[in-house]
Amino acid sequence: MTPEQNKDENKSFQTPFAQTYFHGTKADLEIGDIIEVGFNSNFGQRKNAKYIFLTATLDAAIWGAELAVGTGRERIYLVEPTGEIEDDPDLTDKKFPGNPTKSYRSIHPFKVVGEVTIWQGHPSEQVKAMKDALERLKEQGVNSLNDE
Repeated sequence: MTPEQNKDENKSFQTPFAQTYFHGTKADLEIGDIIEVGFNSNFGQRKNAKYIFLTATLDAAIWGAELAVGTGRERIYLVEPTGEIEDDPDLTDKKFPGNPTKSYRSIHPFKVVGEVTIWQGHPSEQVKAMKDALERLKEQGVNSLNDE
């Protein structure tokens, strides 16, 4: 088989699986709901959100649910982006090169296509330490790039 024939044959072996994305929150949503910009953010300065967020890792989605503002139950939704997504600059700067958390943002809506109902959260001490660190950053005037 020539290299060209092999190349054409390999096209038939493309995976049938789409990339899975997650969105961690305390919002109570239903399958088919749309998550979109324009509402108060769960993070940062709680401004009218210019971006919405998703991740390709369950761990990052768990952090999203655990750190979200509000009193609702922590939830992780499976979402489909409806437009372009880009790396989240808060998690892809020089501290975390290459986007290891696979965290993204978009101005385009996400469609809720499912919910992860069984997952293990981080230890309460770890969540408290993260919330304390975020509060210190806020007191120092260090703001999210996503608030700009």
